[in-house]
Amino acid sequence: MLIDNFKEVEERIQAACDRAGRKREDVTLIAVSKTKPVEMLQEAYDFGTRVFGENKVQEITEKYDVLPKDIHWHMIGHLQRNKIKYIIDKVDLIHSVDSVRLADAIDKEAAKKGVTAKILIEVNVAKEDSKFGLMEEDVFSFVEEVAKFPHIQICGLMTIAPFVENPEENRIYFQRLRKLSVDIEAKKVDNVTMSILSMGMTNDYEIAIEEGATMVRVGTGLFGARNYAK
Repeated sequence: MLIDNFKEVEERIQAACDRAGRKREDVTLIAVSKTKPVEMLQEAYDFGTRVFGENKVQEITEKYDVLPKDIHWHMIGHLQRNKIKYIIDKVDLIHSVDSVRLADAIDKEAAKKGVTAKILIEVNVAKEDSKFGLMEEDVFSFVEEVAKFPHIQICGLMTIAPFVENPEENRIYFQRLRKLSVDIEAKKVDNVTMSILSMGMTNDYEIAIEEGATMVRVGTGLFGARNYAK
């Protein structure tokens, strides 16, 4: 069943790329594996999945230790400063940076491990009270400040769109994040690229791809509903 889910998502990604005139290789599928057991991740790995996203530091560290080392781990959830040290040299990308204090802490931990942390800036495009992220109007000044940290590389933007019945309703938010990334790219700030747009989840990733997403974060569509009762 798992492989059937992955095949269906893959077909939908390809179709969205076709509609948008984009190449399939320009979109990275992040398999969001939070709360899922190692056995299920291993099964996905066995048929070719190499990019996994987790929301919690503890899950990354536990799974990192027992799963193959060629997996690319992404931290997509809210990151607490006191837990950065546990994952700074284990993850390829941190998607959820939205404060200078967090960026400063990431920079310090990256320096200790002798790595450069690749990050995305989380933007609350829909201005939802329940979501983390910067307001659009605050992003550019934030980029200029964080770009000065020597052990951080800003690689793009991330947003979590509202959960809606009709995914078309989120198209405007994806369009706005894309425009913001283009505007930032045009400023040509040192140590900043806008090569990554992380947007779109199980409910709306096809719309996100049509609007320029380079990474989509799909969990339920791949692994099925989550059990939060653990």
